Amino acid sequence: MRYFIELSYLGTAYHGWQRQNNAPTVQEFVEDGLSTILRCKTVVTGCGRTDAGVHAKQFYLHFDNSDIENPEKLAFALNGILPLDISIHGIQEVKDDAHTRFDATARSYEYWIHQKKNPFVNGLSHFFRLNLDIEAMNEAAKLLLSTTEFGAFCKAGSDNKTMHCDVSEAYWEVREEQLIFHITADRFLRNMVRAIVGTLMSVGQGLTSLGKFQEIINSQNRSEAGLSAPGHGLYLAKIKYDYINE
Repeated sequence: MRYFIELSYLGTAYHGWQRQNNAPTVQEFVEDGLSTILRCKTVVTGCGRTDAGVHAKQFYLHFDNSDIENPEKLAFALNGILPLDISIHGIQEVKDDAHTRFDATARSYEYWIHQKKNPFVNGLSHFFRLNLDIEAMNEAAKLLLSTTEFGAFCKAGSDNKTMHCDVSEAYWEVREEQLIFHITADRFLRNMVRAIVGTLMSVGQGLTSLGKFQEIINSQNRSEAGLSAPGHGLYLAKIKYDYINE
């Protein structure tokens, strides 16, 4: 039987989602916790991967096991042994061929910026004290909606078979003392959101014009775009599945 686990995590203490040999990761702690409770080696498959320091408000993984009688009880037990910065929200049985990565129809990210010094959001938001023109950044973000190839915002050397992504939402929101960038697409390339945010911030500072931003997109060259924004301001916010989400 196959099961989906919905979880969230604070990425500060982890070197991303995916298990590595020489650094702590979220996958490592979840797999070790499941293996301990289920008393058998349990390997999980995530809906994607996040970089070091990146957070997830919603993340899904799947695993197979034939001996789970009470998923709710398993979720309670797993929460009991996982670190406080990883939270299990639910476990549900799904069809045997369901896949958390390949079945996702949309993914949404948020990037958080604060411009006034605030010790209570350190590590949870990117502190950037220079002025940013939100209107200009939103005008540039609109260009992403008519873009299909995102090579300019993909980490150099990535082994993607295609740079094609369908972006359905891209805009900046001002919420109290926070600037939040929202972006939704069917898929994302490695480092794509952070590269887009860094380049949009260059627009907001007046260093990159709207026309230049379009040229960067057209170039399909990562070296033409701006620096990647730091990982600690990025959140994987939502994953959509046709058979789970409305």
